[in-house]
Amino acid sequence: MSKELLLKKLGKNHPAFGCWIDMFSSLATEIIAQAGNDCLMIDLEHGPGSILDALVQMQAARAYGPKIYVRVSGNSSSKIKRVLDAGADGVMIPAVSSAEEARKAVEAALYAPLGHRGVASTIIRAADYGVKAREYLENFNDQVMVICQIETAEGAKNAQEIVTTAGVDMIFIGPADLSSDLGYPGQQDHPEVIKVISEIEQTVIREGKVLAGLPTAGRTAADLYKAGYDVVFDGADIGFVVKGAQAKAAELRKILGRK
Repeated sequence: MSKELLLKKLGKNHPAFGCWIDMFSSLATEIIAQAGNDCLMIDLEHGPGSILDALVQMQAARAYGPKIYVRVSGNSSSKIKRVLDAGADGVMIPAVSSAEEARKAVEAALYAPLGHRGVASTIIRAADYGVKAREYLENFNDQVMVICQIETAEGAKNAQEIVTTAGVDMIFIGPADLSSDLGYPGQQDHPEVIKVISEIEQTVIREGKVLAGLPTAGRTAADLYKAGYDVVFDGADIGFVVKGAQAKAAELRKILGRK
C-alpha cells in the first residue's frame, strides 16, 4: 500500500498528534477527545483497564471523531481480535522484534485472504452490532491501522524486515524500552540510543510506512515532526492530572506560606 493510502488511515490531518489513555476514565477521555486530538492510544499493556473499559473509552471519544487505537498487552491473536471487534481503528503490538512476529500480528488483525482474523461481523460493535456487517467485511482490511512497536535491540536489528512486512502500516518507536534493552536504562537520549533510533526512523521513512513515537527530554514534538514523524503521541491523561494537581497544590502552598 502506498504512503498516500496509508496516510488516509490517519484521518483528515497530517502530521497528526495524539494522547495516551491510561486512566480508563470516560470523563477524562471525553475531555481529551473534545480538546481536538487527532488520535488516542488506549493502553491495555500498562494501563489497568479491561477490554470492556477500553470499549467505554471508545464510546466516550466517538462523538469528537479521533482515530482510536489500542495497544494490546502482547502479540496474541485473541487480544488483537477482541480490540478490533470492539471498534478500534487500529491495534498496536508491543515489542515486535522480527519479521515473523510482525507477520503474526498482521495475520491476527486482518481478514482473509490477507490474514486469519475470526469473522463475527453480525454481532460486533465494530460493525454496528451487525447493522453494517457486509460493509465492514468488505472495507476493514483497507481501513485498519496495524502498528508494530520497535522497542528492543533485536527489533532494531531487524527493523528492515519488520518495516517491509506486508500489512504493517505504522512503526512506533518506543525509546524507553529500547534504551533499556540497549543497555542504557532511563537514558532515552543517550547518543548510542539516538543513533539506533535514527537508523529505524530512516528505514521507516525510506520504505514509506507511517512513523510514530513520543517525545523525550531531549527531543520535543517539534523535533520529531522535523525528523519526519507522521504521528506524535505527546502526553497522557495521567500526566495531565498529575501536573495539574501538583501545580495547583504548589500554588496554594505558596499562598499559605507552606513548603
